Amino acid sequence: MRFIVGYTSTPTGRDALALGIRLARAARAQLDLVLVVNLPEREAGDGPADDEYSRKLRATAQQWLDDAARSIPAGVEFATHLVDAESFAEGLLDAARDLGARFLVIGAAHGGLLGRIAAGSVAGALLHSAEVPVVLAPAGWATRPSAVDEPISRISCAIGARVGAAHLLDEALGVARRVGAPLRLVSLVGLDQEDGTARPDALEAGRRHAETLLQAATEQLPSDIEVSTDVAVAGGVEAAVAAIDWDPAEVVLLGSSRLASPRRLFLGSTAAQMLRELPVPVVVVPSAAR
Repeated sequence: MRFIVGYTSTPTGRDALALGIRLARAARAQLDLVLVVNLPEREAGDGPADDEYSRKLRATAQQWLDDAARSIPAGVEFATHLVDAESFAEGLLDAARDLGARFLVIGAAHGGLLGRIAAGSVAGALLHSAEVPVVLAPAGWATRPSAVDEPISRISCAIGARVGAAHLLDEALGVARRVGAPLRLVSLVGLDQEDGTARPDALEAGRRHAETLLQAATEQLPSDIEVSTDVAVAGGVEAAVAAIDWDPAEVVLLGSSRLASPRRLFLGSTAAQMLRELPVPVVVVPSAAR
């Protein structure tokens, strides 16, 4: 299994690297640090000065990768890659395909709230086109105590009853098995309305849905992995997220919109609202094959 970290020598890149190290350790996976270089296109008449600029740019980028590699703890298998592409998102998508990556890890956009995830242009592009799950690190993740070596305390899976829910549950089961962490299934049935609000009977519907999920997960996971449920019911997505207890050391899985193309990401409105409110790392999972 391979995890790609979209790296830049910035706080955003360091957040992604810290989370990538932690996840690679937990999943016993290889870490691939990818730094995308946007070299200027050569035109007729370009001279030695242009070649020198490109060489210096690549040398600087390689130095950033080398510096980042020195911060990776012993025992974590890794490789570094310089990728030429017209955009950061395009380079990461190409690298994910070329390397056969299982997950793609990036940081939050610069300028967002500390401890929250602001999806900038790169995240926006990946969250609407990636073919592998995209993991987002909250702003400031690298500055947390034990950001790299803290065990994953829990895998939470926010799941409704719409098309694609079964695929998301399968993904959550696989992650929980791989990292050996407890699994919590958060029922979003009460928020499956077009306006994101809960009906008066949503609590009961959410509870029934949670019990169904609990039974399905318990049957498929080893007995030593604890499974629990929670029900998200409130007057809107933000309020529902705020009403649920989130452990700083957990990871949350969200699914793609039902409008997503097969095996691709497309962030829906409910997931987008949750993403802005969640104070923990988030994994957004592509849709299933049809």
